[in-house]
Amino acid sequence: MVFSRSIKNYDTLLACGIGFYLICLFCSYSGIGISPDSIMYTSAARSLNANGTLQTFNHIPIVDFPVFYPIFLGAIMFISQIDPVVFGAILDAMLFASLLFTCGWIMNRFLPALQLYKWLMLIAIAFSPALLQVYTYLWSETLFILEVLFFIVAFREYLLKHTVKALIIAAAIAALSCVTRYAAVTIVGTGGLLLLLDRTLIWKKKIVHILIYGFVCISLLVTNLVFNALHTGTGTGPREPSITSFGKNLYYFGTVMCDWMGFTPAQYFLATPIAIVMLLGFIIALAYNYYRRHLNSYENLAITFSLVYGLFIILSSTFSRYERINHRLLSPLFITSLWGYTSWGLLWLKSISVKRTRLIIGTIMTILMLGFTTKDFLIDYDRYKDQVADDYGNPGYTDSGWQESPFANYLRTIDKTMFDPKVTIYTDAHEAVYFFSGISSYLVPHKFFKKDVKKFYEIKHFYLIWFNNLENPELINIKDIEKVKNLKLLKKLEDGAIYEYKAD
Repeated sequence: MVFSRSIKNYDTLLACGIGFYLICLFCSYSGIGISPDSIMYTSAARSLNANGTLQTFNHIPIVDFPVFYPIFLGAIMFISQIDPVVFGAILDAMLFASLLFTCGWIMNRFLPALQLYKWLMLIAIAFSPALLQVYTYLWSETLFILEVLFFIVAFREYLLKHTVKALIIAAAIAALSCVTRYAAVTIVGTGGLLLLLDRTLIWKKKIVHILIYGFVCISLLVTNLVFNALHTGTGTGPREPSITSFGKNLYYFGTVMCDWMGFTPAQYFLATPIAIVMLLGFIIALAYNYYRRHLNSYENLAITFSLVYGLFIILSSTFSRYERINHRLLSPLFITSLWGYTSWGLLWLKSISVKRTRLIIGTIMTILMLGFTTKDFLIDYDRYKDQVADDYGNPGYTDSGWQESPFANYLRTIDKTMFDPKVTIYTDAHEAVYFFSGISSYLVPHKFFKKDVKKFYEIKHFYLIWFNNLENPELINIKDIEKVKNLKLLKKLEDGAIYEYKAD
């Protein structure tokens, strides 16, 4: 018995060590991956340490993203006195190890629990290309996915005890998640749906618990949104209407699922059917657990979150425009979906009374799972060859393409006195300008916002920093501007230029 308990702990710690090493490995060439979102987070964290405000590099409060992740980075920066870009790789490695430890802790409490199943799941999670991508960048998902697991643990405690204390703890985790990522409203929805379906409480008490849960859950988010609205006039930043239909978003959801299942783009014709089957499977599983009064299992919580989050991403992409549904957007689904679609195998094996049959079916399931993890390992190995062995780095502002960019290197040593501090600087990549030079600038307007475009063309004097290799079809481009404005060239390199416009 002591040996069994030790194995339950040591195998999890081994997985944590592997996960920590993998993140460090993928960040070994150029450090943590830096995307435009990462620069928003780091600039707000630096602002918090410098002057106590959560302002981005363009001197406005951060509104496109909630505030907790920049606060989290800022707190670590304050304690360590090290910049987020520098400590990012170690931070993500620690978060990924924490994620694996939490997964192991939860799976030890699955009913029925099977050690081999836990080992296979830990390997699949540790080598997941989707999770390894997320945890090699300074992204808020690194914290959000961990918060999802914490919520599952806390809300199960509530479903077992039905105490107000347990409810408030779960709601507090949900509240913190909502100011980590706006998509965390799905955590709120998961708990709310299970509260409605739970038949343990009488309705009067259930209504009181729902009100308490809802109030605590949205408290921080409402505060964040009100602050944003008061200071910037918008709750979550400017949002464009979607240009993709529900059917198209369902297809994109399915393509990600195809990738996770090991299919190639040649099999994307299966994407929509797979998406439908997966979502229907979650609905059927939830209905079955409701019927047999088994809502309080970890597996059911994972299934419920997967359903709510999956539908939210598809529907929100249908009404609001943001990046196309991809691995990053759906990464919070990976672990819960994996549990939801594999844990039933444990129940099935338990129900088989013939030992020989149980052994054969268990062996087949194990081989399938090993094939799944082998596929992931090969994808990870290809990434290692491309990004580490070939000295490229994580794609983004720290990769070798940017390190060798003449224009980026010029910006690193630019004489900032060439700009009149009273004149606004515009660019097609304000995050890049800040990251390489420390200069604050503003993005040229989106084509969709006609009033902003008109207002931009009315400006009498401005500077323009332009990156030739960052064509963004949503923004007005340099050719559009040159048709209206007579730009004066101040500096030109092969991959970028600096201009000035001054009305006569």
